[in-house]
Amino acid sequence: MPLPALHSPRTLTPTTRRRWLVAATAAALSLPIQAQVEVGSASRMRSLVPAEQLEQSAQQQYAQLLQEAKAQGRLVPASDAQVQRLHAIAQRLIPFTAQWNRRASQWQWQVALIRSPDINAFCMPGGKIAFYTGILDTLRLTDDEVAMVMGHEMAHALREHAREQLAKNSATSIGISLGAQLLGLGDIGNYAAQLGGQLLSLNFSRSDESDADLVGLEIAARAGYNPQAAVRLWEKMGQATGNSTQGLAFLSTHPSGPQRIRQLQANVPKVQGLYEQAKRR
Repeated sequence: MPLPALHSPRTLTPTTRRRWLVAATAAALSLPIQAQVEVGSASRMRSLVPAEQLEQSAQQQYAQLLQEAKAQGRLVPASDAQVQRLHAIAQRLIPFTAQWNRRASQWQWQVALIRSPDINAFCMPGGKIAFYTGILDTLRLTDDEVAMVMGHEMAHALREHAREQLAKNSATSIGISLGAQLLGLGDIGNYAAQLGGQLLSLNFSRSDESDADLVGLEIAARAGYNPQAAVRLWEKMGQATGNSTQGLAFLSTHPSGPQRIRQLQANVPKVQGLYEQAKRR
């Protein structure tokens, strides 16, 4: 977020100076000034994994995934109506992502649709999004519900949950410590970058999932998608499984349940005004 225009220091009144300091401080914070949902601060451990390396690794893995899907005849062409639908929804969401992560404005966002019965979708670091046809067809998702899924997955990337999880995994795997860092033993940055192949199998924590739910809800609402759809989405998820996650990849890492639905219900009113404002634009 750009800082407000400055006047000559000699013309700043005490009141103006205080207002500028408040604005400048707020602009430096990791959360948007006007965020309507409350989420926790990011873990400092993520700094152990260079964002550039992880995004590069994600780009390579994403390209390989699409190449394999195309070779198997499972990559849905860009001319397909469902792919165009996903692109249109993504284009509405993307303008509201940079306020959650400044790097997002430089990401080369991509959206792909893969033929598979799996109820699954994801967004890798750097804005690499994929949906499986199973989640669209089995759940018969509306545009509002697709936006909630996409917003949720974007939020994982924006909040750098994969980066945090890989940092924790790397630190555990190689037994790194502050002392080892100071002694120059090991290179957690390079080691974590080598773990890019794990990006599709990461299990985010309950707090990460809650975080993504709320950030995704706000992004979708700002883009003009009905926040009530988030509640309907997870109700559909529960109905589709009968409280069982067997065979459903999305639900094995994105557990549904009454607690999740209650949290969304409590936060829908916080972003309802954003949705109504967006609909008037």
